[in-house]
Amino acid sequence: MVSIDGLSDLWNRLLSAQPDPPPLLVLLTGLAALVVVSTRLPWRVARNAVTIAHEGGHALAALLTGRRLHGIRLHSDTSGLTLSAGRPTGPGMILTLLAGYVAPPLVGLAGAWLLGGNRITLLLWVAVALLLAMLVLIRNVYGVLSLLVTGGIVLAVSWYASPQVQAAFAYTGVWFLLLGGVRPVVELQRLRARGRMPASDADQLAGITPLPAFFWVTVFALVNLVALVAGALLLAGPLLTDAGITV
Repeated sequence: MVSIDGLSDLWNRLLSAQPDPPPLLVLLTGLAALVVVSTRLPWRVARNAVTIAHEGGHALAALLTGRRLHGIRLHSDTSGLTLSAGRPTGPGMILTLLAGYVAPPLVGLAGAWLLGGNRITLLLWVAVALLLAMLVLIRNVYGVLSLLVTGGIVLAVSWYASPQVQAAFAYTGVWFLLLGGVRPVVELQRLRARGRMPASDADQLAGITPLPAFFWVTVFALVNLVALVAGALLLAGPLLTDAGITV
């Protein structure tokens, strides 16, 4: 049985603010995330995290708009599929389709807000909780393994790693979601231009609205870029403070 003092210590550990990270750590983790996003092999591996956030965005939007969520599939080629039932048109379907490509940078922005308050441990535990909640919705073996591995890594870092390692891990992950949300939109438009993604989220949105698919790709890009800039400003707080700049 866990004692009251033990629960109190756990709660304090979860909600307490950690010290400001060194400005160099913020800079190096941002550069590391940029390297991962811009190079082929690391991106192919790390993109699974972006896919998890993408499909999670579809699933959350479906639930919030009253659609019946049937499940999520994650595939080894970093693609995914979220199945929901309800009206094939209307605001619920539009929001569900819209949520996928904008989810990773918005999750990154929320993470940047927590890191801006030095809530590093809280951020890691929230990530674990979200992954566990999503695990219930997964309908294929690879998806289950992907979430278990990702959640296990985050949990291990939050529980066993030193504060410095936790900070480096959290900042790298948030930078990656902010930066990694942009590349899939660019790839989407390239594939669409070659006629290789006729059933993309943007094309499905074009099919149920009077607006063309390129409009929706532009919306994805603008939301992602705004989230990236806002998140970068939050993460760069220690750098700006060190330079004597206030935002």
